[in-house]
Amino acid sequence: MITVSDRAKTYIAHLRDEQHEPEAAFVRVGVKGGGCSGLEYQLKFDTAQKADDQIFEDKGIKVVVDMKSLLYLYGTELDYSGGLNGKGLVFNNPNASRTCSCGESFAV
Repeated sequence: MITVSDRAKTYIAHLRDEQHEPEAAFVRVGVKGGGCSGLEYQLKFDTAQKADDQIFEDKGIKVVVDMKSLLYLYGTELDYSGGLNGKGLVFNNPNASRTCSCGESFAV
């Protein structure tokens, strides 16, 4: 399961409007190799679902993740941070054994 905080819900709705994404667009999250900790988060709006996608909906936000990425992201909460390290969506990932200082990559 992947959940969405109230702050992330507000921010995602704002981004969807700002980027003129269709109402049917969902948030696609994933993981790829790279970054200073070994794995990088991916996040974008999408409208095309794939056969192996897992679909979660929390607080009216539809989040889609492929099965491979779900192994690394299960239990993650999408949150919003407006702090000194920059503002935007952050991954509160209970599976990460370490993260880089910018929060964009992690290791398990």
